[in-house]
Amino acid sequence: MATEIKAPTFPESVAEGSVAAWHKKPGDSVERDELIVEIETDKVVLEVLAPEAGTLSEALVEEGDTVTSEQLLGRIGEGGESSADKGDDKEEAKASKKADAKPAAGGKQHEVKAPSFPESIQEGTVASWTKKVGEPVKRDEVLAEIETDKVVLEVVAPADGALSDIKAEEGSQVESEAVLGIFVEGAGGDAGAGGEAADEAANDSQASGAEESESLDGKPVSPAARKMIAEHDLDVSKVKGTGKNGLILKEDVQKAVSEGSAKKAAASNKAAASTGSPALEGERIEKRVPMSRLRQTIAKRLVQAQQTAAMLTTYNEVDMSAVMNLRAQYKETFQKSHDVKLGFMGFFVKAASEALKRFPDVNASIDGSEIVYHGYQDIGVAVSTDRGLVVPVLRDTESMKIADVEKGIVDFGKRARDGKLGIDEMQGGTFTITNGGTFGSLLSTPIINPPQTAILGMHKIQDRPMAVKGQVEIRPMMYLALSYDHRMIDGKDAVQFLVTIKELLEDPSRLLLDI
Repeated sequence: MATEIKAPTFPESVAEGSVAAWHKKPGDSVERDELIVEIETDKVVLEVLAPEAGTLSEALVEEGDTVTSEQLLGRIGEGGESSADKGDDKEEAKASKKADAKPAAGGKQHEVKAPSFPESIQEGTVASWTKKVGEPVKRDEVLAEIETDKVVLEVVAPADGALSDIKAEEGSQVESEAVLGIFVEGAGGDAGAGGEAADEAANDSQASGAEESESLDGKPVSPAARKMIAEHDLDVSKVKGTGKNGLILKEDVQKAVSEGSAKKAAASNKAAASTGSPALEGERIEKRVPMSRLRQTIAKRLVQAQQTAAMLTTYNEVDMSAVMNLRAQYKETFQKSHDVKLGFMGFFVKAASEALKRFPDVNASIDGSEIVYHGYQDIGVAVSTDRGLVVPVLRDTESMKIADVEKGIVDFGKRARDGKLGIDEMQGGTFTITNGGTFGSLLSTPIINPPQTAILGMHKIQDRPMAVKGQVEIRPMMYLALSYDHRMIDGKDAVQFLVTIKELLEDPSRLLLDI
């Protein structure tokens, strides 16, 4: 007798979901409580487990279909042949035909799939293939990188072997657990005739890839590399391609960006124009570059923040003399003791943590018609990367030391630039600090990071004449900006919160004495 597989009972705030991925196909055997299918809602991803052991006999909904709470998704038979066997015969024949067409190189075949994306990510882009078809690969070596709107996810080899087929080219869009290619155990390297066949397949694949890739200034460029060249406005003639037939890959562009060896010379362009170059004279050049996923997400969230929050900004200024003197006095000792430089951000994070304790409204968030008060301080620190702005979160900053803060920020910065930050490291902050002063900003109005209710903006330290005890003195001053959601935070509390940070920074001993 067949056992029904039903969608879970959705929470009352969730009306429907979509079938994100089937982990079993009709005809596959399943064990009790084994994951069969995932249902993605607007808030969470729900897992559907096998109610009994047997064989998946029928899948009534396809991936991408919309389903309701407790809807019938499929059926499990008691084992043996399934009702879908006839349909599977076609698939097996197709797979057999494909296997016959491919070189026999190695043993067991595996589907190389995209990772399971977190609930907030719908799809990603194949940023790069780090291995070619037929190239020997060790277990857990990176095969491909998938770029999402938040992080870059790595796809690793399931065993020693080689890729026998690539189904998703660089630049193509893929969904969670989509098949990217086929991997064969033991293939590549010295696998005899099979290895030679795989090498031949690799050459064919690279040759066709070079033909499909677009040409820039006569040089073949992969889609992902072309996108990066446009984003960074590079001179393609200065980028060396390491792919087959000189194909420029994404890693070639990344190398050129880090070395700064492929920048376009603006001065030479002007010189060419002044000499009456036919190519530049009278030209009004425009170029279109597709928005990266991260940039699209940033744009969406910033517009959302301005449309949904009653945002207001209050300003103050802080005399940085005390912090700068303390930093100058203990900078070398601090670095020797903690193996990290003493910066300004550690002081600001600690001052903000203390101020958040005193003003819990600033540390709260709004969820629909409810206010969520957080009994902890998780402060997000905005980090700029080539791909855009990301905000990794320092957890429990109220219990962290300044050295811990500085180490965390250095680690976040490095991994953010390498695209190695995890989704969980950029979620759940209760407050955010952004430092536009790093780039020379004197004053700005930061935008709140929903669902948080406030964000602190730091700016450039600049010497200015100040009245100190009736005398004019030159002091290193910094403007501070606090943007806050007026639905949640009253102006009085916002101003007093900012004044508290100012007082803690102008007299850092307050941080030590907790006063």
